Order: sequence, then structure tokens, then C-alpha cells
Amino acid sequence: MARVRLEHIKKIYDNSVVAVHDATFEVEDGEFVVLVGPSGCGKSTILRMIAGLESITRGRLTIGDRVVNDVPPKDRDIAMVFQNYALYPHMSVYENMAFGLKLRKYAKEEIQRRVREAAEILSIEPILERKPKQLSGGQRQRVAVGRAIVRKPHVFLFDEPLSNLDAKLRVQMRTEISKLHRKLGATMIYVTHDQVEAMTMGDRIVVLDEGHIQQIAPPLSLYDHPVNTFVAGFIGSPSMNFVGGEIIGDDDELTFRAAGGAFSLPLATRSHVSLKSYTGRGVTLGIRPEDIYVGGSSHVTHPISEAGLLLDVVEPMGNEIFVYARSDDQVVVARVAPQALPEPGERIRLAFDLEKLHFFDDETGSVIGEGDARAAAA
Repeated sequence: MARVRLEHIKKIYDNSVVAVHDATFEVEDGEFVVLVGPSGCGKSTILRMIAGLESITRGRLTIGDRVVNDVPPKDRDIAMVFQNYALYPHMSVYENMAFGLKLRKYAKEEIQRRVREAAEILSIEPILERKPKQLSGGQRQRVAVGRAIVRKPHVFLFDEPLSNLDAKLRVQMRTEISKLHRKLGATMIYVTHDQVEAMTMGDRIVVLDEGHIQQIAPPLSLYDHPVNTFVAGFIGSPSMNFVGGEIIGDDDELTFRAAGGAFSLPLATRSHVSLKSYTGRGVTLGIRPEDIYVGGSSHVTHPISEAGLLLDVVEPMGNEIFVYARSDDQVVVARVAPQALPEPGERIRLAFDLEKLHFFDDETGSVIGEGDARAAAA
């Protein structure tokens, strides 16, 4: 079984710099898990500890049924695909893919069979005799993946493999890697700083920040139910709107009032039970750009509340428009369908979907009452 389990893993450099704090999670056999976060968050360090390229300061790492803390990389039955391809320039594609098998003394016939099989999966049979310098970036990345496939490892590790490719090729290659995962049914752990890659590829996503795991969940759960402002702001593009303000009212009727009196939103007490204890206190409202509409939209059927704001910037994207509006220091972004809009500098009425509001504690950044809201809705 190719299950990977991290138990309270910690990594300290030079006895003082903590790169990873108490990382605990499990990757099931055949699962595709993505580690995502900003630069320096510890995601690549975790991957390198799984590969055996970094020592573990504290904790236990298990691959299958074996604790591998002190097992050399070559004996862990893993294959790693790096950001820089790491192909031998003097060897052909075939020789690059076969090299690791030759070192392990595989029979010539078995090497040929495995290389041809991997080349067919990746559609690179026509380029097997070429040298790396004759290949495009996407072809080089396929060769690097093919070199991993021929080994038939228990676990595939990907360390930002698409970051050197242009935007169009990145989209194509992430689709190819997802298809490869379905075809092989292999356990894969993938590191990226690109939240779009994480959302489109992973069965589950591990979100990290400053060496701490913030949340582990399937992509849509992360998007719909972030546990704190970091996850809410990191996942999604454009990112979630955050508006500071306070909760006012009583048990029968609660209202969110934005700082500076920019706007107020009535709240259904039944759906926001936990907000009762925040009456008179500062909170942060979160709402996704696609949950804000231009006022008067006839297709909106759920409860909304409109607010008048100053239109700042309009960004036509073809199939949608990004609308930036503000009141004093409060700025919100709406993602709306193509339509006629006021000119920048004029007033615009925006409608907030009252069923898609998130609230966060100002002091901790943690979400307020997500569990209560879901339970009430049920």
C-alpha cells in the first residue's frame, strides 16, 4: 500500500529557524494531494522530507507500513519530478528515461518495455531519439515525468513542475498530469504556489502558511468553507473581499455595519447563531466577488441587500467583468456578467448575496459560526 502518513513532523534549521511546525496529515493510497501556499511556507521542505532529501528534526514519516525517517532516498520507492527537469543533455530522451533502470540492473528487454509503455502514455514516442536541447519546455517536462513513470514507484512527488512553462502550456500540462493520475491510479503529492493548479488538480489540498498547516480539505470545501482569513484570501481569484465592521442589533435582528458607515447588511439570526455573542464587537465580513451583483439584476432569486458605492475601475474580461467599487477605505470587487455599467467615478448599487456571507474574528482571523450556519441550513 502506497499510503503516506506524517505524524507531528517538524523541521528546524540551524537549531533556530523552524521551517515546518507539527505537520500531521495522511495521503491515502491512490490519492492526489496538493501542498499549496506562498513562498517560504514550508511546502517544498515537507516534500523533500518525504523524499528523504531533508532530514526530519522531529516526528514520524511512514510510507506504506514502514517508518522511513532514516531510510535513504533510493530505498523509499518514490520518484520525484523537479521544477528544472534535470535531464542529461548528452543523452537522448530514451536514454534519459532508461538511465535509472540501468543503474538498478534491469534487463534490457524490461527497460525497453517500460520506456515504450511510458512514452505511449505521455505521447512522446516520436521524440525518443532526440536530445533535450531539441525539445520544447512541455516536451522536456513530459520526459521528466516519463523518467518517473518507468520506475513504477509507490509514490510520485512533484515539486512545482510547471512553474517554468508559459501560461497556456501550464494549463495543458496540469490537465495531462491529472489524466495521468487517473490512468495510473498512483499516489501523488504535488507542491505548487499556484492556487488554480491546486484547485483543479487535487483530491485534497493542504494549505500552508509560515510552516503551519492552515486547513486540509477537498477543493470546493476549501473554497466554500475556509477556516480563517488566510485560506479565504489565498484560495480564489480574485480573492475574497474582506470588509471590516461590527455586529449591531439584538437577538431578534442582527445587522453588519461596515466601518465608516459604508453600508449595512441585515443578517438572518437563524443562519448566524454564533454572531449573537459578537454584538457590539468588531468582525470582518468576507464575500466572494461572484456573490456580489449589480443592483436591480432580475435573475437573482436569493435574499440580497443593496449598497451604494463609488465605481472605481471596470475590467472587461470578455465573458465577465470585474467591478471595483469603494466607499472611503472599504473596497469591494464584484465579478458580474457583461452588461452596461456607470462610468468610473459615478455611483453604482451593488447587491450582496446574504446567503454567501462569511464572518471572521478580528483577533484570531478564524471563521465565526460556519458549523452553526450549515447546521441551521440543514
